[in-house]
Amino acid sequence: MPKYLWRVGYTADGAGGLLAEGGTARRDAIRTAVESVGGTVESCYFAFGGDDLYVIGDVPDEVAAATMSIRTAAAGAARTVTVALLTPEQIDEAVKRPADYRPPGR
Repeated sequence: MPKYLWRVGYTADGAGGLLAEGGTARRDAIRTAVESVGGTVESCYFAFGGDDLYVIGDVPDEVAAATMSIRTAAAGAARTVTVALLTPEQIDEAVKRPADYRPPGR
């Protein structure tokens, strides 16, 4: 199953909801959402800086990942950036595949 990193930034409404519910309730809600599309949550960490929350999890495919992104955006409480994660073995496979690529200007 593909693995993803979701970088989350809360809006003012989202931060207010976090203040009202707390971190564990938010984590549980995220787990429920990911499980509803057939996935699992590996880790969930709140953070300081440009992103407020990092979630790593598996979902069945790109459509499930898009579902999570669209539903989150439509709710308006957070913005997300979805990052596909690859294992070292997947990179080994990628570097072995041929591709016809010409760098610019060459």
